Amino acid sequence: MIILETRRLILRHLVPDDLDDLYRLYSDPEIRRYFPEGVLTLEETKEELEWFLNGHPKHPELGLWATIHKASNRFIGRCGLLPWTIDGNYEVEVAYMIANEVWGQGLGTEAAQAILDYGFDQLHLTRLICLIDRDNLASIKVATHIGMTFEKEGLDDKGPFMLYSRNKAAAPRSPATITP
Repeated sequence: MIILETRRLILRHLVPDDLDDLYRLYSDPEIRRYFPEGVLTLEETKEELEWFLNGHPKHPELGLWATIHKASNRFIGRCGLLPWTIDGNYEVEVAYMIANEVWGQGLGTEAAQAILDYGFDQLHLTRLICLIDRDNLASIKVATHIGMTFEKEGLDDKGPFMLYSRNKAAAPRSPATITP
C-alpha cells in the first residue's frame, strides 16, 4: 500500500519480498556507521521487516516504509515515522535511510520533507523530531533542510544522540513535495 508519493519517490508499506533489498542496506557498514547497533544480520533484518509489515505494531499509522525510486522502480531505502519516548515525552521521529549509490541527489531530503508534511498534514501531529548521531553531518543537513533545529543532546540505552525538532507552525511547508 502506498503511503505517499513525491516527484521522484514512492513510499509504501514494506512487503516480505523487500527482505533482500532491506538486508542490502542493513548489512552495509557505510550506511549503518551511525546506527548504534551497527550492521544487522539477515535474521535481524527479517525480524525488523516482520515488525513493520503493516506499519508500527502499536501505532499502525507510523512505521518504516519502503522507499522506491520512480525512475528505476528500485528499492533505494527505508524511511518513515517512528514513535519514541524521550525524557518521559511521546515523540515521533522522521526517519530516513537511503542507499549510498544514490547519495548526493537530494533523495533523502525529498523523502524527509514528504514524511514531515505527511505527519503534519495527514496525521495532524504538532511536533516531529530527528534523532541523529553527532558525527552524521549528512543527516544533520537533511534535518536542517526540512526546517528542524537543534534542540538538545541526549543519551538513551543505545547511546548519545542529538535531537532536532520542528513544530507544525515553525515554517511553511513546501507545496511541491507531495504530488496530488
